[in-house]
Amino acid sequence: MNRSISIPKFVRLGAAAAVLALAGTMAGATGAAAAGFPDQAITIVVNWPAGGGQDTAARLIADYVAKNTSVPVVVSNVTGAGGAAGIRHVAEAAPDGYTIGIMGSSFVARQYINPNATRLDQVEPLVFFGPDPGALEVRADTGIKTVKDYIDRLKAKPGSITNGNDAPGGSSYIVAALIESKFGVKMTKVPYQGYAPTVAGLLAGEVQSATLPVHQFVDQYKAGTVNILGVASDERHFLVPDVPTFKEQGFDFVAGDWRALFLPKGVPADRVKALEELFYKTMSDPAFVEAGRKAGFVVTPMHAKETAARIVETDEAIYPVLLEAGLVKTNKKQ
Repeated sequence: MNRSISIPKFVRLGAAAAVLALAGTMAGATGAAAAGFPDQAITIVVNWPAGGGQDTAARLIADYVAKNTSVPVVVSNVTGAGGAAGIRHVAEAAPDGYTIGIMGSSFVARQYINPNATRLDQVEPLVFFGPDPGALEVRADTGIKTVKDYIDRLKAKPGSITNGNDAPGGSSYIVAALIESKFGVKMTKVPYQGYAPTVAGLLAGEVQSATLPVHQFVDQYKAGTVNILGVASDERHFLVPDVPTFKEQGFDFVAGDWRALFLPKGVPADRVKALEELFYKTMSDPAFVEAGRKAGFVVTPMHAKETAARIVETDEAIYPVLLEAGLVKTNKKQ
């Protein structure tokens, strides 16, 4: 018999609170930036395959940061274990400031799902990139044109729609699970290793729907092969201004992902500060914001302290969903 254990809020927020406290300490660091740092290539590790949203964002960041420093900034895809391998690679890297990771909300969820997953208190936040509103997409040949159509079909026949999403705990999995929980329906969730394979799976007819961010299906939507049923945000997305939000269709639903950069724990404070200033300055540049917009991203950079606060907020939102789905395996108390 499966039993889920209710974990007190103060226990499960321990790691996230530690990250928040650490970010506050880093934000208070003063003095000159580390002399001579950086003096070698900086690597941004992506924990998903090339071609997906995380990878695209990382390469955009790398290109623009390289213009503001004298060293190369490269992207390395370290994949496997549902995204956990790349996160672990960063957490276990030398704490010298030359290895940086890019995370999303799945990092927060993974702590509870996998007892061996990297914990939030093993890393430290650097800079927030921006939110990535969720959406609900279907193949046009399903005949489903609205969120109501989708919900009604699942209510009439539970499990009748196959949905492409991340592995359990991933951001698009969370969006799918939230739809199920919020509206009392059941889809058949099919896990993929990243956004790019999910897109390919939907286009190939392996699944009928997906719960990926809007920018993953703009071209297909314009071509008429994919219907974007609704955007899970408070406002319509600039890429598809004619697609209504869930709220506009009578469904009170906001969900999605975000992206942020992080470091392994233990990087010297002066190096953390130098990197935070370098990356925040780069991502605040109007040219970068516009480039991000053209790539389909909403760029709203924040410093480390604000990034840590966002992580804690995400923890509180995600945990009940994981608990209800029976996915919580550990409370991560150390």
